[in-house]
Amino acid sequence: MSERPRDQDRDTGRGQGRVPRPGRRDETAPAGTGPGTPRSGPARSATPGSGTPRNGTAPKSTGPRSGGASKSTAARSGAAPGSSGAPRSGAPKNRGAPRNGGAPETGGAPKTTGTTSSGAPASSASRGGAPRGGGRSVPARRPSGSGGGRRPPRGPRPPRGGSGSARLRLASPRPRLRLVAVALTLVMLAFTARLLQVQAVDASAYADKAAVNRYITVPLAAERGTITARDGSALATTVDAYDITADPYLFTPEQTKTKDAPERAAKILAPLLHKEPAELARKLSRPGTRYVLLARQQTPRTWRTIKKLKQRLAERAAGSSGGTRSNVLAGIYQEKHAKRVYPNRELAAGVLGFVNAEGKGGAGVEAMLDGKLAGDPGKVTYAQSGGRQVPTAGVREQAPRPGSDIELTLDREIQWAAQEAIRDQVADSHADSGYVIVQDTRTGQLLAMASAPGFDPNDIGGARVDSFGNPALQDAYEPGSTSKVMSMAAVLEEGKATPRTAVTVPNRLKRADRAFADDVDHPTWHLTLNGVLAKSSNIGTILATEQLGRTQRQANKVLYHYLRAFGIGRPSGLGFPGETDGLLEKPGKWSASQQYTIPFGQGLSLNAVQAASIYSTIANGGVRTEPSLVRGATGPDGRFRPAEEPGKRRVVSEKTARTLARMLESVVSDMEGTGTTAKIPGYRVAGKTGTANRVDPRTGRYHGYTASFAGFAPADQPRITVYCAVQNPKKGSYFGSDVCGPVYKKVMKFSLKSLQIPPTGAKPARLPVSAEKDRND
Repeated sequence: MSERPRDQDRDTGRGQGRVPRPGRRDETAPAGTGPGTPRSGPARSATPGSGTPRNGTAPKSTGPRSGGASKSTAARSGAAPGSSGAPRSGAPKNRGAPRNGGAPETGGAPKTTGTTSSGAPASSASRGGAPRGGGRSVPARRPSGSGGGRRPPRGPRPPRGGSGSARLRLASPRPRLRLVAVALTLVMLAFTARLLQVQAVDASAYADKAAVNRYITVPLAAERGTITARDGSALATTVDAYDITADPYLFTPEQTKTKDAPERAAKILAPLLHKEPAELARKLSRPGTRYVLLARQQTPRTWRTIKKLKQRLAERAAGSSGGTRSNVLAGIYQEKHAKRVYPNRELAAGVLGFVNAEGKGGAGVEAMLDGKLAGDPGKVTYAQSGGRQVPTAGVREQAPRPGSDIELTLDREIQWAAQEAIRDQVADSHADSGYVIVQDTRTGQLLAMASAPGFDPNDIGGARVDSFGNPALQDAYEPGSTSKVMSMAAVLEEGKATPRTAVTVPNRLKRADRAFADDVDHPTWHLTLNGVLAKSSNIGTILATEQLGRTQRQANKVLYHYLRAFGIGRPSGLGFPGETDGLLEKPGKWSASQQYTIPFGQGLSLNAVQAASIYSTIANGGVRTEPSLVRGATGPDGRFRPAEEPGKRRVVSEKTARTLARMLESVVSDMEGTGTTAKIPGYRVAGKTGTANRVDPRTGRYHGYTASFAGFAPADQPRITVYCAVQNPKKGSYFGSDVCGPVYKKVMKFSLKSLQIPPTGAKPARLPVSAEKDRND
């Protein structure tokens, strides 16, 4: 069986529109032929309905090709496939004798269909002409009615190695275009999905991640109010300072691209902030926070230096190739945190107090009025990049509200005089401490509150811990003889005696479980009540107060009532931090000895302001006005708001108050009085000395003395009260007249001149001290 070349088989299929099946007679074969029967004549035309070409002639033979072989033009579709004697449709080329041993075909049916030079199919039979010589036979066009309107098949490909004029056909571009379109579609879908994820699904998460590194919030400290004296001079003010802060997140290796960024930054900052590098590195490495405080209250110069270093490192980092250098100070920031300054250094330090490292009042007025002075802080949120603010990203700011300015009742000049006087006396006496109070007798305003030793609030670190606070309000001590004026007020007010009432004063007086004595041994004195006060007799005071009731218990209750009315054992009204109320037990708790010691100032305790207030009450006609330290405040709106009026209450009658004033004047002016050291030429001065056994606060036992002096001037028209106390004088005298009398005189004299208070010019009406002298008169 001869084999048919693939290209001929392909051509046959395309020319006829179908491939004949083996063993089936082809509809185009001539009648009478069958399998195994060789074709003896020319094949019929493949055109339906015609056995022979329309011109009645057979096509020419193409003749033999080169090499002696001839090519038959027999019709490929005329013979049945599978026959060994007859050639199949599309028989192979004749190259000599046929492979089956038969005679070679001398002629065959020509191809009835083919293509023209223009590519259109044409039929030689239907056109009435023979096939073109020298070329391949052109198959006939498929009838229009065949195949049900199907597209006519393409023409056969030219045989391999042939010399035909067929064109090379390119592959269709549509598959490639479809592939590119699908690829582009997939890429666009991927981009769209990612865009939706970033801008819709995870938008808030990405915004939060961006804000972590971009936006920072910095608190804005409010400007603290100024504290001034009554004349407007600044006692405590505020200057620019900076707290140096950091964001530890910006020092992580992921942000700085450097493993040891905290250590490198700490090494740079340590000498500027006066801190240990290890301490700074530990703060800069702190996890879980975006804010740490490195140093407080740094000067503007220090921050300018850090800022220049920060900018220089940023420029180097920007100019480095591949990010080899990083700005290790990019996470360092500043908070403008004003620094508190006390221009007068130690002046009134115990009153003013200080501001601690956190910017809050630590003591004194700074703590008492911290809410008004501090104001309300604000905050600012801005975008930053590399430690620098992005100017075009916008800023959200909540402005701080500044604090109010506080005006105190203190007179700066009088405060200075009082502080100088008590400091010198404490130093000269080698005393533990001392205090001086100056008060306006009519208004209760404190003009001075000085204590020694003091401290400089500008340098808290260099001050002694026990010097902090205000001992004039925080120390509780037994007043001694200065307290006798309250006992005398009770006796006079109750009508139990007059200044001229005679009192016999023995050298010793046995009461309860002891024998009481005066400060000096003496023979029996025959004194008036005025003389008992002038000579400060303890025994005479006990004898006078025993007249307040039928029994000692009743007398104790009456005395307790007056002591409380004068303010003993109750708040002074200032509301000062750490202020003591003093100590005064109820009469039922007084011991056997206390009921006799309390009348002359032992067995009860008070502070210096309470002691001064006693004498101001007498000077004010028997009306106690609560001490005051604040005159008013000026708010952020610039309006001055005066402080509330202090509370007032009457303690004794005006008559009793005037009588007591005359008796106190005898203490200073009479040669037998104990307060002659306090005389001021030209002025009538009322006063009282005090010398008390002192309770040592460390042991709770009596040790040493408390020397004091209290009084007011002018005695007939009082304006100023001055009180002085010195604790535990160790050098020289410990009596109040010797230790505090000179201090009282110096401060009172200065105050009268400073306030331009002239002498009254009236001569004092002297009261008798001795009962015998009074009888003789």
